[in-house]
Formats: sequence, C-alpha cells, structure tokens
Amino acid sequence: MEQTMVDIRSKTAKLIEGLCEGLYEREESMKLALLSAVAGESIFLLGPPGVGKSLIARRLKYAFRDGTSFEYLMSKFSTPDEIFGPVSIKKLKEEDKYERLTEKYLPGANIVFLDEIWKAGSAIQNALLTILNEKIYRNGEQEIGVDLKAIITASNELPPARESFSPLWDRLLIRYEMGGIRDQRNFLQMITDTRDVYEDGLSAEDKIAADELETWDQAIDKIEVPDEVLNSIQVIRLKLEQNNAKPNRETEALHVYDRRWKKIIRLLRSSAFLNGRSKVDLMDCFLMIHALWNHPSQLEEVKEIVSETIRKHGYSIAINLQMLRREIEQFEQEVDEETRIKRVHSEDRLLPVQDLYYHIIQKEKQFQGDLIKIAEYNKLNTEDFEVLNIYDKDEVLRHRLKFRRSRRPHAVEVIYNSVEYQYDLECHQVEQTEVIYKKPHKLVAAHWNERYDKLMEYITAQQERISEDSPEEFKHLKTNLFVDKKLAEIVMANLGEVRETLRNLKLRLEKARYAYESL
Repeated sequence: MEQTMVDIRSKTAKLIEGLCEGLYEREESMKLALLSAVAGESIFLLGPPGVGKSLIARRLKYAFRDGTSFEYLMSKFSTPDEIFGPVSIKKLKEEDKYERLTEKYLPGANIVFLDEIWKAGSAIQNALLTILNEKIYRNGEQEIGVDLKAIITASNELPPARESFSPLWDRLLIRYEMGGIRDQRNFLQMITDTRDVYEDGLSAEDKIAADELETWDQAIDKIEVPDEVLNSIQVIRLKLEQNNAKPNRETEALHVYDRRWKKIIRLLRSSAFLNGRSKVDLMDCFLMIHALWNHPSQLEEVKEIVSETIRKHGYSIAINLQMLRREIEQFEQEVDEETRIKRVHSEDRLLPVQDLYYHIIQKEKQFQGDLIKIAEYNKLNTEDFEVLNIYDKDEVLRHRLKFRRSRRPHAVEVIYNSVEYQYDLECHQVEQTEVIYKKPHKLVAAHWNERYDKLMEYITAQQERISEDSPEEFKHLKTNLFVDKKLAEIVMANLGEVRETLRNLKLRLEKARYAYESL
C-alpha cells in the first residue's frame, strides 16, 4: 500500500520515540543521526569518552530492517585491512588479483560507526572519501557499490590542523557536540535505570525497509524549496561572508563552499519529508546550525546569524505599512494644525551657574562674592529673612548675609551693614509655547470621521487577514520532529511585529480622533 505523507510522519515519530526510549538528554543527537541517515549524509559527534557517542550509532542500526553494522575504534596503528577487510589470499594466489574480503567490514555494512576518526591514516581517509562522495569502494580492479545508509564518526577532539583532514572533515555534514547530562533529575534517573540501553525495542513494522528507503530517497528530491527558504539561505551565506571579512576576528573564518550548501538543501528536504510535508519550511532551516560550524567557539555566532535571518526574513503577509503610516501621519498633522493654535513667546528664567548657584548682579560692588546656592534660594520667601552663604566664582565662601525674596521677579533683598539692598539675579530668555485648542468646523470633523472610518476599516481587515490567512506553515511550526518547538517564536516574529505595528497604528488613529472629538 502506498504511503501518504501522514503515514510517513507517523512512522517517523514512532521510530524516533523507539530510538530515544531510555535516553537522557541524547534525543537531539539521536534525531539528527536518523535524519542524516535518511538524507544519505554523515554525522560527526564531538565529545569526551562516556557521553553516549557509540550508543547513538548502535541504536541507529535498529531503525533499518535487516541492517548490518560495522563499528571500529581507530588508532594510529589501524590498517585498511581492519576497516575494509583482509586481502583475499585465494584471489591473490589463483588469479593474481589484489582484492579484499569486504562482506563483514565497512563496505558490506549499512550503518558504520568510526570512533576516534582523526587517528585514521591517509590510506583509510582516501578510501572513506570515495565512499562518502560516490558510495563506491574501489576493491582492486573493480568498483563495489556500497549500500551505506549512515556513517557516524566521533572523536573527543577536532581534526588536527597540522594534518590534511580538511577533505574528510568537509564531507561530514552534521557536526554535533555532546556533553554530560546537565539536569540533575535526568542524571539520577540515568544512573539508576536498569534497562539495557543497547536492546532493540523496535518492531519490524516500525523499522525502515530497504525498498521503502529507496522510495523515500526519490521522493525527497521532489520536495519543494520555497522562495522564503532560498532567500534566507542567500542572506545567511552573505552574512557569513561579511563576518569573515571583519578585521580582527576572534574566531577563524567560516568558509562554507558550494558542495556543503547542496548537501544542506538535501538535509532540509529530508526533514520536510519525514515531517510529512511536501515543502521545506523555515523551522527546517534551523538544522543548518549543525552544518555550518568548524569549531564549537563558532556555534553561537552561527546560531545568531541563522536565527536573526529567519526572524527578519521570515514569513510575512504583503501589507503596505509604509503607506499606512504615511496616511495616519497626515491625518494626525491635519488634526493638530486645525485644532491647536500655538503661540510662542519669550520669558526670563533664572540662569543656573554650574547647576548649583544663582548669580547676584551687583552693579556697584558692596560685598565680596556673588553666588548663592539654588537649594537655599528655593527656601526663601518674601516675608522673612534667612542667613545664606555667599560664594565667589571659585566657590570659596565669602560672606553670610540675611536674604529674602523680593516681590519683584527674579530678585532678592539683602541686609548688609544694617542697610537693605535689592539685587537682581542673572536670567536668560527661554521660548515658551502656549497652545490654545479650538473646536473644528462640523464639515471638517465630518470629513475627518470619514477618513478615520476608512483607515480603521483597512487596519481591522489586515488584522483579521493575519489571523485567518496566516501562512500554512504556521499550523505545524511547533510539531517539527527534529527542531525544538521553542524556535517557532523566531519564525513567527516577523508576522508578530506586523501585528504589533498594526495595533500601534490603530491606537494612534484612535488618539487623533479623540483629540478633536473631545473639544
């Protein structure tokens, strides 16, 4: 019976559930391993010994019906015989042919796990490159097709820079860093769990058959990659190049070449297919994070670039917000000009000196010092005298005299040598705007009401459109099998900002109408 997209998603979800049974904080690595296998790509697990790298590989083989696996721990003494099989003595003696017996080794396996991959010698590396590139192993004079569904490599270190591991490193599409269990509850459950984590708990029906995977392989190539996804990839690629060009980078440049981008598209298509969709969406694009870094120190930079690109260039509905803003600004301006008469005049205000003092103007010098503190002046009244300190321009205390405010504005009365004097305080002119409100003519108000109704009708229609006509992709953003549902908020941010803008414009419009109706 032909599988529907719903059947494929249901099967994938059940498969993931079975593969992740009994795992603690290893679900993401398990899901990525399955995804890379269906996509026909490879995955590299980085982490110290004992964090479950080999467990992921051994579990993954259970996903495939009648699958065979090959596992090997590399060392600097590893030989091609141990990986690809021993040389056939019979062939060598009888036919003078140099061929390997590959059946129980890597070329004869479906799921391969190579631990401590960077300890592999050049002969092993070169053979692996051909297998990863072309799914072919050159065995003597013949080329053997390798039915390799997944190759998982692991190490507790990155490829040594001094050696030529770049070609092999570039072909490992997904890179994932594994660490110890962080959550205390998960840790306690893990160390007390008595289940056999290496046991195959999947039924034969839940597993992927060889002919089924072949059908899937062809269907994945037909998955649509829509414009918003392609646009986001273009922007991410450009941002990576711009970041590489920055002077004094703290981390090494992030070079991603054409072949890797093509592999990324295959990965995104595979995610869409296993999620039961006919096209890639922006949630799938978060998977790129695992394929763009070369060193863990670059991971945060990659996350920021991918997330910010998806947030800014994500799904949107074509609404001419600029036109709407301009219309409302014109409406606000007309209301303001018609209902508010502004009169500008100047008035004298006391001029602070160093924000602490007022300056006493002595036309004829009577006493030393001419500064009084603003705080002390503010306590004066026109009835009672108070003793104030008088300072010079260097803020040195010169006198203590009795002061009170004068009934004349911005002036003080001072008693000096038993004589009462009146002094002005230094002022400066400040422009003041006085607003007088006037009720608009009935015809003008009617015209404004008509414009208000049209603008409000348009805004309300756009708000309803966003709610009712959101992109189809929004319906399953939080159900992606391979991406954390929390990231859906980033995908929806673009439309969320449109919603917020419409809400604010609606509020401005209501305030403008209230401004003339309340007069």
